Amino acid sequence: MTAYIIRRLLLVIPTLWAIVTINFIIIQVAPGGPVDQMIAEMEGINASMTDRMTGNNQADVEQSSSGEEGSTYRGARGLTEQDIAAIEAHFGFDKPLHVRYFNMIWDYLRFDFGDSLFRGSSVVDLIVDRLPVSISLGLWSTLIIYLVSIPLGIRKAIKHSSQFDVWTSSVIVAASAIPSFLFAVFLIIVFAGGNYFDWFPLRGLTSNNWEELSFWGKIVDYLWHMTLPVIAMTIGGFASLTMLTKNSFLDEIHKQYVMTARAKGLVERSILYRHVFRNAMLIIIAGFPAAFISIFFAGSLLIETIFSLDGLGLLGFEATLQRDYPVIFSTLYVFTLMGLVIGIISDLMYTVVDPRIDFESR
Repeated sequence: MTAYIIRRLLLVIPTLWAIVTINFIIIQVAPGGPVDQMIAEMEGINASMTDRMTGNNQADVEQSSSGEEGSTYRGARGLTEQDIAAIEAHFGFDKPLHVRYFNMIWDYLRFDFGDSLFRGSSVVDLIVDRLPVSISLGLWSTLIIYLVSIPLGIRKAIKHSSQFDVWTSSVIVAASAIPSFLFAVFLIIVFAGGNYFDWFPLRGLTSNNWEELSFWGKIVDYLWHMTLPVIAMTIGGFASLTMLTKNSFLDEIHKQYVMTARAKGLVERSILYRHVFRNAMLIIIAGFPAAFISIFFAGSLLIETIFSLDGLGLLGFEATLQRDYPVIFSTLYVFTLMGLVIGIISDLMYTVVDPRIDFESR
């Protein structure tokens, strides 16, 4: 197993390289980079100052717009070539494309993500500051979904076609049809001081007096803030995993080895949880990395926005709008690395659930 883990870890390197390279090329081709963003911001300031100034003649106005000619950036009116060159040097765009690419690869190999172009802080500090929110949303949502869906799916398989199976299917399908962001708005209106009750906070991960609380008080305050966002994220996540667990168990229950075990007189509970469970859970474990990553990052963006939680999802989205390249590539690098590591952990869990699986011999 050690050799297999080493091979998988070595495979992480070319995978990371390919993903970062492809996205680097795409981002460089896309219009509206950080230089354009800065030029637009400076032009907005210049335009505002010009509107407040009086007594300028037409010659002065024409002279102020002379920087537009010969510029490769749209909207560079009023800026000289020296101004544009200074902006490019500030963002590192005075270097050729291949130089920027190899510098980025070398920095990432050393986990040096540099500084944000617009936030005045290092990328590592931004990620560390936002990580607790994303970890909280991702872990609690995944934990609740799995703790509810797996036992429910097993029960539905045992009670297949019963009234319990029918009404639980109706409930989880109806819940999955509700968009998480819409349900989040509903929770705010009802339980966060909207029109009915004021039981839960509307924003933030902790209260303002967090440092003054006792140990247990901090735990209660944290769970108090997490309740509504986690409920909103998990409302639509039960259906797919529950039905996957049910169908997997149904498929295993009708196999020959289960009939043989019953013929030998084994207890039904022992058959289900010592034999069927081990085989049926393989497909559930296989889908865990993708489910975890989607909940951890992609699924939390709207929830973070609605509940004013500064997480990695919101950070990556804002960085994309601003063309903050260091933040974009760093979050992509971290997300991809975590996904690949979780995939390796998923393979290791295969051997824990079913020791008959031997990746080493493959």
